[in-house]
Amino acid sequence: MKKRGLKMRTALGAVAMSMAGSLLMASQAKAVELWDPYLRGVFEGEPAGALPPPGVYGELDNYWTSYGNYLNSSGTKEPGHLSALVEVPIVIWVPGIKIFGADYAAAIGQPFDFTKTKLFGHTGGGNWGTYNTILVPGMLSWSLPDHLFVRTGLTILLNDASSTMGDVYKGTLTNGGAPSGNAYTTLQPDLGVSWLYNGWNLSVGTHYAVPISGTKSAGISYRTAPQFSADYTITKTIGAWTAGIGGAQENQFSRDTVSVNGISVPGRLTDNYSIGPIVGYEFANGVGVSAYWNHSFATKSDVAGDFFNLRLFTAF
Repeated sequence: MKKRGLKMRTALGAVAMSMAGSLLMASQAKAVELWDPYLRGVFEGEPAGALPPPGVYGELDNYWTSYGNYLNSSGTKEPGHLSALVEVPIVIWVPGIKIFGADYAAAIGQPFDFTKTKLFGHTGGGNWGTYNTILVPGMLSWSLPDHLFVRTGLTILLNDASSTMGDVYKGTLTNGGAPSGNAYTTLQPDLGVSWLYNGWNLSVGTHYAVPISGTKSAGISYRTAPQFSADYTITKTIGAWTAGIGGAQENQFSRDTVSVNGISVPGRLTDNYSIGPIVGYEFANGVGVSAYWNHSFATKSDVAGDFFNLRLFTAF
């Protein structure tokens, strides 16, 4: 994309939500903690280190996943299927203020989603709902020598989803879909680095999600361990067109804390890696569109398959 649009989209890289489900089988009970606090690979294709010029910007991500398999801790497939459409509208404000020599920005997002699954004994239908509200009270981006940009920020995901795993445990979510969000607040520091030169965008955006509460319902207590996520981008822009490759990863370095009826059970350690192509086009009026597809190639204790994102963006 052109430099202005490219830098605009990087501001969105601090925004996070989740749709990469996890399963735990415990004795005869099934305990499930959904969702991961970061939407897998959602900001591939964006320069993760820069911010746009002062102004107000908008983005809409139309994110579709179809995960046909759950892979256990040994990488072995188990029955289950999850499909989800996730709509992520975001607004970013760049007031033209500098703090510690860095450009400042803030953002807000309110995702909503449609989920359909063969898990939890559901066989049809689907569930519409809102995900946890996303607040980014501050992002700081430094422009460094040699075409390098570094951005840091903090994302807050509020505990206000319209349905959670507690509704499944209570038997009140029976329409054939998975919950629309999770039942805990998350703090997520973000760090992005970009090299932007002569149409090239080499970027890495990293996120470390730390849940500050857990799910408790119907004899099940589940607290998700912190999770590391990263999006990778290598693209080249020629004129209005951009093409390249993107990738994503998710890792847990400590296990979830789980108990069923007061008895502790082994938690999970998630690993997931995916890769795929990126293509985009930016119109003369600053409106742009990009699309990318990813396929999982290494997964443990998580769902695996494909995801696709169609991104629309503009300056207001």
